[in-house]
Amino acid sequence: MVVPFDPRQHGDDLFEAFSKDTASHNWTYLPYGPFEQKQDFIHWCENVCCDKDPMFHTVVDSSTGRAIGMASYLRITPDAGVIEVGHIHFSPLMQGTTQATEAMFLMMRRVFDELGYRRYEWKCDALNSPSCKAAERLGFQFEGIFRNATIYKQRNRDTAWFAIIDSDWPTLKTGYEAWLTKENFNNKGQQIKSLKQCISNIP
Repeated sequence: MVVPFDPRQHGDDLFEAFSKDTASHNWTYLPYGPFEQKQDFIHWCENVCCDKDPMFHTVVDSSTGRAIGMASYLRITPDAGVIEVGHIHFSPLMQGTTQATEAMFLMMRRVFDELGYRRYEWKCDALNSPSCKAAERLGFQFEGIFRNATIYKQRNRDTAWFAIIDSDWPTLKTGYEAWLTKENFNNKGQQIKSLKQCISNIP
């Protein structure tokens, strides 16, 4: 499940979960981290993750009640009906799991069904191949590269832009719901149809 971020409630769990990435690969394309000391991570959480924009959320494992990942809404522009998802950091405990996809679906569903936004954006370093592939798998459409868009960690970043718009959403929503059904997973928890197949099968 996805819940509002609370550093006192989620900080310890997140630090422990992120620490399972012993090579710190998951921090490569984030503008902050890695954090070697828990108190430094908690301090960062308290100073960066408690604002309204970016608006951080925590992914909680419903079977254990422990925080295992985070993501945020940002560049929130209600007047234009545009919002972005970012600061996505899924620990090794949730990478490649159904929970990871479901978390993105829940955030997406809130954007379109509850908040009524017109456009949902995903941006990442153009060199971040896993993030680009994840965006496309989740139904975001590639829109182009913004060259020399920013600098972080003393290196240049060309930014890849992806988006879902409101007219895309009904088909995507139906596909996600089909993918997430119990019938789409075997007794080992392996998917029977991919998310792409579920979306493609919608008339």
